[in-house]
Amino acid sequence: MDVLKRIGDCGIVPVVVVEESKNAVPAARALLAGEIGVMEITLRTKAALDSIQLVKKEVPEMLVGAGTVLDLSQTKQAVEAGAEFIVSPGFNKEQVQWCLEKGVTVIPACATPTEILQSYSLGIKILKFFPANVYGGLSALKSLVGPFGDVKFIPTGGVDQSNLGEFSAAPYVHAVGGSWICSKNDIAEGKFETITQLCKSALEVMHGFEFAHLGINSQNAEVAGGTAEEFSKAFMFPIKDGPSSVFAGSGIEVVKSLYLGTKGHIAVRTNNVERAVVYLEKKGFPVNHESAKSKNGRMSSVYLKDEIGGFAVHLLQK
Repeated sequence: MDVLKRIGDCGIVPVVVVEESKNAVPAARALLAGEIGVMEITLRTKAALDSIQLVKKEVPEMLVGAGTVLDLSQTKQAVEAGAEFIVSPGFNKEQVQWCLEKGVTVIPACATPTEILQSYSLGIKILKFFPANVYGGLSALKSLVGPFGDVKFIPTGGVDQSNLGEFSAAPYVHAVGGSWICSKNDIAEGKFETITQLCKSALEVMHGFEFAHLGINSQNAEVAGGTAEEFSKAFMFPIKDGPSSVFAGSGIEVVKSLYLGTKGHIAVRTNNVERAVVYLEKKGFPVNHESAKSKNGRMSSVYLKDEIGGFAVHLLQK
């Protein structure tokens, strides 16, 4: 699978500092146990290259890259060690061109329109945005992406559990990077179960699954209208009549036909429908891709293939 697609599907790139190479494999396995299959081992320690080599050999299912790669020499060393992608804290043309020539995925950091143009001219459209908190966060990204409609970013620096959901929902964010999930201290102290739990908590925030509404099937529009009116009379829910259904408040949708689902349907909102599809299918919940709808070039809704408890289930983009 394409490296950048794997990063986008995962949605989180843990930035990992390993001070002793013996801890690299347990850290990688802790991340996988928490359902995160990407890690960026930074070249800030003497153990980094050995750590990349060990993870590549011992945990082949982990997508391992090298971070804080400053020049061409380091780039070559990282690739030789087994790094499957290269992340740099800035734009280095010599480094980028070498990676492109060798077919190595490279993600340079760009924080200005000039830097973005330099990468864009070389065909690189997935860029690191670092440090995201210093350079204006989401508001800056929204402005930067305006002239470059097909560019996406991996913001790193200042991204953590508190703002992960907001970043993940932005259409111009390919994934997020951060060290809070797999911290240097937790690795050094052997707190690998803590790392796994932090991964699970981060995924919960990143996907942001939440109940949207309940769908009730009806035989026709007249019956649907009557059902919605009953909910309105009882609970003062406002009525909103649409082409195919009637809403009573925001949580009850009465469909004007015998639509999907034996008992009706349940809608679940998420921060990123496409990423949620990958996550759910890995967990054994396939989707009906023919039911997918898109908005502004992005999947906005899709139904699961199978019912749950007699209800069809569909995902909605927040």
